[in-house]
Amino acid sequence: MADLTPAQLEIVRSPLDSKRFLTGPASCGKTTAGVARLEFLLQSGVPGGSILMLTPQRTLQEPYLDLLHSPERGAGGEVTPATMGGLARRTCDLFWPLAAESAGFAHPDQPPVFLTLETAQYYMARLVRPLLQDKGYFESITIDRNRLYSQILDNLNKSAAIGFPHTEIGARLDTAWFGDPAQRRVYADVQECASLFRQYCLDHNLLDFSLQLEIFWNILWPEPIVRDHLTRTYSHLIYDNIEEDIPRAHDLVRDWLPDLDSALLINDEGGGYRRFLGADTETALGLQELCSNVMMFNQSFISSESVAHLSGSLVEAIAPDSEPLNSQFLPANDIPNDQPPYTFLISRFYPELLDAIVQQTHSLIEEANIPASEIVILTPYLSDALRFSLMNRLETAGIPVRSHRPSRSLRDEPASHCLLTIAALAHPTWEIRPTRFDVAYAFMLALGMDLVRAQLLAEIVYRPKDLRLSTFDEIQTGMQERITYVLGNRYSALRDWLLTYRDIEPLPLDHFLRKLFGEVLSQAGFGFHENYDHARVAASLIESVRKFRIAMEPSQTDAKEALDLGREYFALLQDGVIAAQYLEGWQTENKEAVLVAPAHTFLMMNRPATVQFWLDVGSSGWTERLSQPLTQPYVLSRGWEKQEPGRVWTDADEVAAETDALARLVTGLLRRCGSRVYLGLSDLGESGFEQRGGLVRAFQRVLQEENTAGD
Repeated sequence: MADLTPAQLEIVRSPLDSKRFLTGPASCGKTTAGVARLEFLLQSGVPGGSILMLTPQRTLQEPYLDLLHSPERGAGGEVTPATMGGLARRTCDLFWPLAAESAGFAHPDQPPVFLTLETAQYYMARLVRPLLQDKGYFESITIDRNRLYSQILDNLNKSAAIGFPHTEIGARLDTAWFGDPAQRRVYADVQECASLFRQYCLDHNLLDFSLQLEIFWNILWPEPIVRDHLTRTYSHLIYDNIEEDIPRAHDLVRDWLPDLDSALLINDEGGGYRRFLGADTETALGLQELCSNVMMFNQSFISSESVAHLSGSLVEAIAPDSEPLNSQFLPANDIPNDQPPYTFLISRFYPELLDAIVQQTHSLIEEANIPASEIVILTPYLSDALRFSLMNRLETAGIPVRSHRPSRSLRDEPASHCLLTIAALAHPTWEIRPTRFDVAYAFMLALGMDLVRAQLLAEIVYRPKDLRLSTFDEIQTGMQERITYVLGNRYSALRDWLLTYRDIEPLPLDHFLRKLFGEVLSQAGFGFHENYDHARVAASLIESVRKFRIAMEPSQTDAKEALDLGREYFALLQDGVIAAQYLEGWQTENKEAVLVAPAHTFLMMNRPATVQFWLDVGSSGWTERLSQPLTQPYVLSRGWEKQEPGRVWTDADEVAAETDALARLVTGLLRRCGSRVYLGLSDLGESGFEQRGGLVRAFQRVLQEENTAGD
C-alpha cells in the first residue's frame, strides 16, 4: 500500500464499521482503492466468507480476483465475487422449495433448470418460430431471427431489472410510440411472445435471467429466512462500478445497507455505458444518501493535460448545453504541450486507411518503444470483414494482436466452426453433411495447413454423400507431394481417430469436443497446439454445449434424444444465436498485444491505454444506436417512468439521447487515454459511402475554435 495516495489510504484504512460512497472519473484510482480495501479487510482478520464483492458483470471483477488468486494472499475463507444475476441464481437454487410453489411452477417438487442466454434463445425460438411461419407475426419488420429472439428476451430482462410486471411490456412500448401504426402490432406480438415464453418456463421449471430476478426480489428477499441467511452470511460489501448496474441491484443494496457492518460503493462519474442493458446512473447515485461518508477522487493517473483539455473541448462541441462531464477532473500531469494530442490519418479509400493505421502502429512499437499492450484500435462496430482485414495486416507486419467482440456468435469463430464440422463428420446419425469448403476450412485449422492444400485434400478425400474420408495412401503420388507427407500424416491421424470414435458408443457433444481437443488438436503439429486464441474459443464452445445439455436433458425422454442434443445444438448455432458472455472471451494469454475491439467493449474492460486509434471517426455508428424494433431501452427505464403519463418518444428525444451517449463515450475513452489519439478517416467508409457522422463534426468544431484562438 506504499504507492497509494493519502485519499486512497483514507478509503482503505477506514473503520471496519464505516459505509462510504466513492465517486470520481475513470482512471482516478477508485478500483485500486477498492482492491486495497479488500486486502485491508482480510489482513484485519475479517473472515473472507463474510465479504461480498459485487459488480455489474463478472469481467469487472478481474482486479479483485487477481488479489484473491495471488500467492501472497494469506489463508482464510473465500470472498464471494458475484453479480446481481449470480446472487439471484444462487439464492433461487438454495431456496427453491420456498419459491417454486409461490412462483406458480407446474412441478414444484422437481429441481429448476437455469437457462443461459443461448438456451433461453433456443426455447424462445421453439415457441416463436411457428408463430412466424403460420400466423405472420412480425411480418412488418425485417430482422434476423436471432436478434428477434434476443430482443424479446431483453424486454423480459428489463421488466425484471426495473421492477414492473412483464405483462406491461407491450403497453409501455405502445404508449411511447409515435410513428407508423403498424409498429403497434409489432409491440402486441412482442407482448404475446413474452407471455408465452414466461408461461412455458413456469410449465417446465425453466428459469431465465428475468424469472430468476423476479423470484429473488418478489418472493425470496421479503422472506425473513432468506434475508436472515444473506445478512448473516455477508456483513461487508464492496460494490464497484455501480453506475453500470440495474435498478433492482441498487434497490437490493439500499435495503441491505443498514444490516451491513461496512460497505464501500464505487461510482464511475460519467459512466452508464450499459444503459442499453438496463444500467441506471440515477438510482446508483441515490445510494450515496445512505452512506455516512461521500468522497470524490478527481486526480487522473492516466490522462495528460492535453488529453484532458481535448476531452473538455469535444464534449463542449458535442453537447454545449449539457451538464459538464469533466468537472473537477485533474490530469495526471500539468506539463504544457504545444502539440495537440490527436493526429488525423486521412485516406481516400478504406483499405488505404487500414494500411496507414498498421504502419503507424508499427512505428509506435519499433521507434517510440510503446508496448503493444498500451495500444488499442477502437471502432464503433467491428464487423467480421473489418476484424479479419485489420488483424491480418497487423499479423503480417509482425505486430502481436488480439481481438474481442462479445456479441460475436460462436458460429462465426473459425475455431468453433472447425470443431463443429469435425463433430458432424464423427456423427453420421446426425445426417448433417458439411460442404467440401467447410471440411477444407476445418482441415486448414485442425491440421495447420494453408487453404490451397486444405482445399486440394478435401476435394480428393471427402465424399459428402456418405461422409466418407478416404486414406492419404489412395492419393496419387504427385498430389501427395503437393500436399506434403507431413500434413498427410496429420490427416491420417485425424482420420484414424474419427473412424475409431465412430465404432464406440457416441458421447455427449461437450465430452466429444474435450476428447477431440485433448487427444488430437492440441497435440504438437496440429493447428490448436500453442494457439491460445483457438483454445479460448474451444473452451467457450465446450462450456456453451455443456450448459445447453444440462438445460435440455430434463426434457429428454430417452437416451437417444439425449444424444441428439448435439444435433440440436448444431442447429441452434446455425440459427446464429447471440453468444452468452464467457470469461474466456475477456481473458487471454497474450496480453502483450495490440487490442482490436468495439469502443464500448474497451470501456467495459475498465483499463487504460497510452495510445488509442479511433477508426471510422466519420461513421454514424459512433452516435446512432443499433436498430431495435422490438424494444426501446430508454422507454423501458425508471427515468421514463418519471415522465408525464402518455408521453411519446420523439425525434428530439432520440437526438438528445444520442448526443448524451456520444459525450459519455468520448469522455470515457479519453479518460482512459494516456497521451495520444489517432483518428482514422477515409473519404469513403467501410461500406463505400461518405462519412459525415456526429463525431467528426465535433472534431471540426474543435479545430475551428483552435484556429480562431490561434489567429
